[in-house]
Amino acid sequence: MNEHTLNQLRSLRLDGMVRAIEEQATSTAATALGFDERLSLLVQREVAWRDDRRVARLLKAAKLKVSAACVEDINWRPSRSLDQSLVTTLAGGDWIRNAQNLLITGATGCGKTWLGCALAHQAARSGFSVLYVRPTIKQVYQWPTRHNP
Repeated sequence: MNEHTLNQLRSLRLDGMVRAIEEQATSTAATALGFDERLSLLVQREVAWRDDRRVARLLKAAKLKVSAACVEDINWRPSRSLDQSLVTTLAGGDWIRNAQNLLITGATGCGKTWLGCALAHQAARSGFSVLYVRPTIKQVYQWPTRHNP
């Protein structure tokens, strides 16, 4: 593909597609594909690239304390007493869609921060904007009075 076409794609902000075209140009397997198949791969690559950038932007803005935490890595050992069904439901994000709050409590060092960050990470992957904040004790105790209907 000529440089002019690639520049036009870049001006249209189709950077994922440009990268896919450049990769296809060096791949012998891509030449065996028909036009429709190659175009389909290019479009899929652009969509995936945009999704990856969106999630990366959301995660950066979230300022998670444990950025590597994700629900797939939860340790379900019995001593943690985690309700797998509840955590799986929370990871689905319906509580966010229904404008509900989540308060995670437990003993020091039991993994509250990690679990919160994992749920926030999952929410970002689902397209929600998230922000990690750690409230002060005063804020925690004032919350029910400020938000009580």
